[in-house]
Amino acid sequence: MAQVRRRGAVLEQAILRAAVEELTESGYPGLTMDRVARRAGTNKNTIYRRWPNRAALGVAAYRQLVEERLGPPDTGELRADVLTVLRQMNRDLSSPRADIARGLMASASEDPELFAQLQELVGDGGSGMWLTMLERAVARGEALPEACHPRVATVAVVLLRNEYVTRGMQSVPDEVILEIVDEVYLPLVGARVADRRPG
Repeated sequence: MAQVRRRGAVLEQAILRAAVEELTESGYPGLTMDRVARRAGTNKNTIYRRWPNRAALGVAAYRQLVEERLGPPDTGELRADVLTVLRQMNRDLSSPRADIARGLMASASEDPELFAQLQELVGDGGSGMWLTMLERAVARGEALPEACHPRVATVAVVLLRNEYVTRGMQSVPDEVILEIVDEVYLPLVGARVADRRPG
């Protein structure tokens, strides 16, 4: 039986999936167009028509990896949602995913446009996800509507990343995450939480 020829978004998704798998298994140093093409069942020219170089493909694959990994949780309470996300990010710091981001940053630094894309991806803290969590909290009467602004929404992750900088990219103690959430983030967004015991 002849193989169905993939086109458009279906083919792009197959290439990105292959690139994500290569990044996950081998890190950015092991990502090559040849290996991605073999894994995706296509040829290098097809990949180059969509992504001009390895760094561009790496950034696109990393974006997909981040989006798959960090969807907005829905625990029914803003505090629990925020703690879930920050703790997952903190765990990811010691995972291969952090090495992928560092490798990409080093490689893309020679291409200002790609470097800007990667900085935006790594640096915006997934503002869409944070806004989704806040909008749910507003609908539940937990937070103020004016808190639904990207800069406000991502304050918690910005503070967490600042801890990484000051600690030399080391994992952050859980009590610091609790402080960020309970002493800064929840008061900032006007959250009303009946019980803020550690958890």
